Amino acid sequence: MNRRYEGKVVVVTGGGSGLGRDMALAFAREGAHVGVIGRRQEKLDETTAAIRELGEKAFGLSADVRDPARVEAVMKDVLAHAGRIDVLVNNAAGNFVAPSEELSPNGFKSVVDIVLLGTFYCTRFAFPALRESRGAILNIIAAYAWSGEPGAVHSASAKAGVLAMTRTLAAEWGQFGIRANAISPGPVHTEGTDKNLWSIADVEERVRRTIPLGRIGEPADISRAATWICSAEAAWVSGATLAVDGAQWLHGGTLNFREAYDSIKKMMSS
Repeated sequence: MNRRYEGKVVVVTGGGSGLGRDMALAFAREGAHVGVIGRRQEKLDETTAAIRELGEKAFGLSADVRDPARVEAVMKDVLAHAGRIDVLVNNAAGNFVAPSEELSPNGFKSVVDIVLLGTFYCTRFAFPALRESRGAILNIIAAYAWSGEPGAVHSASAKAGVLAMTRTLAAEWGQFGIRANAISPGPVHTEGTDKNLWSIADVEERVRRTIPLGRIGEPADISRAATWICSAEAAWVSGATLAVDGAQWLHGGTLNFREAYDSIKKMMSS
């Protein structure tokens, strides 16, 4: 096993579940001291316990990334726990399917606040430590950041902002030795998607047909990309967006939005 992160400190937002948890574990397996941030302390505790079972170091700090004062305090707490920040993974997100004409202003604002403002707050308050370590930022986005997506105008708008932020910071903070990149995951099996999405009728099969490589992704597909792009092996990669989706974004095939939305509503009401 590579130990590319021996002596490094990696912070993962949204690290209590799903892709965030898997990425936190992947960085830990490579020797990182991992800090996970999220709203639910019990979920963070599960992640840190899993990391400690590997014989690695971890800590969890609860925070709502929409609260800039709390985010600033948490980044100071990270330094108190670990002394440095070498990698920041902005993974915290919120999303739900909604036709744009039915989406409330509060629903739109909630997702934008978590995804776009939360990413900025975490990045801004981690900046002094990242400058000191000449560190790396990794933002988790989605292909609809550039393509758009019916039923996700809130998330697509927010992720497009994060994509612009990634490129802007790569250009602006390169002078400090800081790299900023993004990963765009495709459809992935996680505890949440297995329960709330792939369990709906034939949704998984319909999605699989939109992926040229012919399968739904696994969390490890994303985590392997994350540990590479944040490592010294990618030292001259900055401002890039890596699509990890089996070429789905090139295929151009998507689910019929209205069919999928009606299926979800039917399942939730039954």
